Amino acid sequence: MDAIPKTVTKKDLIDRIADQTNIKRVMVKRVIQRFLDEIVDELGKGNRLEFRDFGVFESRVRAPRIAQNPKTLERVHVPGKRTVKFKIGRLMKSQLGEDAAHAALPAGPQTTGIPPASAAHAQDR
Repeated sequence: MDAIPKTVTKKDLIDRIADQTNIKRVMVKRVIQRFLDEIVDELGKGNRLEFRDFGVFESRVRAPRIAQNPKTLERVHVPGKRTVKFKIGRLMKSQLGEDAAHAALPAGPQTTGIPPASAAHAQDR
């Protein structure tokens, strides 16, 4: 059975980088925060950020649309908004692909004790 993925925080990365490079944590923290601030600033300007082999960040504008509240069936206007798209790079894709290839797939369907979505919605009808 696979282990539950661990959440790695910015602090965890700062500590790890500081330990591996023998640079003071406060300096590593400043550099990482400045790097993240620059990414946010560039995306805010609508620019595309490309990190070779890692991936590409792009700012996209989602058009306004009419949606429907599933409970009341009322039509709702959803305004347009800016989002960020990340396209995975070659190095990360190969690393994630290797990890996925090493993971053992369970034999047969897994039961969670939760009924399928179609059965759950049939009760609401």
